[in-house]
Amino acid sequence: MNITTLGASGIECETVGLGTWAMGGWMWGGGDDAAAIDAIRASVDAGVRLIDTAPAYGLGHAERLVGTALKGRRHDAVIATKCGLVWHTQQGAHFFDEDGKPVHRHLGRASIFHEVEQSLARLETDYIDLYITHWQDSTTPVAETMGALLDLKRQGKIRAIGISNATPETLAEYLEQGPVDAIQERYSLIDRDIESTLLPPCRDHGVASLGYSSLALGLLAGPIDPDRQFTGDDQRAGNPRFSAANRQRLKAFFEALAPLQQRLDCSYAQLMIAWTTRNGGVSTALCGARTPAQAIQNAGAADLRLDTAALAAIDAAAARHLATLD
Repeated sequence: MNITTLGASGIECETVGLGTWAMGGWMWGGGDDAAAIDAIRASVDAGVRLIDTAPAYGLGHAERLVGTALKGRRHDAVIATKCGLVWHTQQGAHFFDEDGKPVHRHLGRASIFHEVEQSLARLETDYIDLYITHWQDSTTPVAETMGALLDLKRQGKIRAIGISNATPETLAEYLEQGPVDAIQERYSLIDRDIESTLLPPCRDHGVASLGYSSLALGLLAGPIDPDRQFTGDDQRAGNPRFSAANRQRLKAFFEALAPLQQRLDCSYAQLMIAWTTRNGGVSTALCGARTPAQAIQNAGAADLRLDTAALAAIDAAAARHLATLD
């Protein structure tokens, strides 16, 4: 597999990582814990080391699944988890309610120290490889947040520092206080804003880039059955991108890519994941999976090489069929 490094930390991982948001169940119509645990193990067996999770994914549920799945094989994985979305305090700004609990954006020092202990317990480990500020907190100075993270690093509880859902200006503020090893931002064939905003300063400062939602919540994983229904609290139920009209555009998009997909003997999802980590894309694509089959398929994208002609074919098909997505 292709290998990348998380900034100056020296921590190595593959260009494909496993995202566990959907495993937490919240906003995804529930989940299957046994299948999720098997998917995590299948990812590691397939050579994927970076497992990305967060307390907010099911109010700690996804972290507990990761801890269970990696029991006895902790050193086979690079664990990334997050801080800053809290329900143990009402400090900071209210962000959303999850399972009846108000969740706030808060990155104060005491809160971060509380959160890291909770995550360590749920993950059943004594250190976190990459600790990421999940969403930024306008009520706490970056200097206070970064000071807490640097102290945790000195204590050995975390090995590297990351930030997520941030602006270039916020990244610059963090860098003034100390080294940032990685950013984590939305990035896919249809979500490319960071190419001109965050990726250039990351390259300038040696900051790794982790792209989440590489398959755009599953939209780019392959043709979607027009009769498929998204139920419960599944966020895709009310997402305009999953409308009937857009599904039709996607059908044409995938039909245009069928010759390339067949020539490379890969899945459509693997094509989309490999595109995100091409030269000029993100360092690592984080891909959600809820079954072992999905996890193994995503892992295979790390070995897929896209030449100039393949990249041009994908970009051309996207320009023809995806530019008008609602």
